[in-house]
Amino acid sequence: MPEPHLRAGDTDRTAVATVLGRHMAEGRLTVAEYDERVARAYAARTYGELADLTADLPSADAGRAVAPVSPHHRPAAVHGCGSVAMRSRGAGAAWASWRRTAIIVLSIWAITCVASAQFIYFWPMWVIGPWGAVLLAQTVGGAGHRPRSRQRT
Repeated sequence: MPEPHLRAGDTDRTAVATVLGRHMAEGRLTVAEYDERVARAYAARTYGELADLTADLPSADAGRAVAPVSPHHRPAAVHGCGSVAMRSRGAGAAWASWRRTAIIVLSIWAITCVASAQFIYFWPMWVIGPWGAVLLAQTVGGAGHRPRSRQRT
């Protein structure tokens, strides 16, 4: 990231909001933490303020550096029919969180439009759009699904 005292642009703020959405989808942030950080991201003026929002989160490469779990050491519930139910519950909970957040930010936006008696910029798209896209990709792509490998005898 450039020098912390330099002013950030809208694309920089959006990029940080997208990163925060990924961390929330991966369970590192609660919905409340995510909402608070995204609000701070869009209010940030400098790169330093934006960097502070993700300073306690691992970088994108850090999550991929972890070695995959051997199929012999996976919990029993991951094998067989239980894995589909576990993924369905996880996806359902993720979509429920997205839906609640969407309702909250859309309500705030609508109340603000009514209170100001004008149609204001539709900022909720930057909150629910990237997060929804990630969830949709995971749902359609079957994120977390790995075919069972055969055990050697």
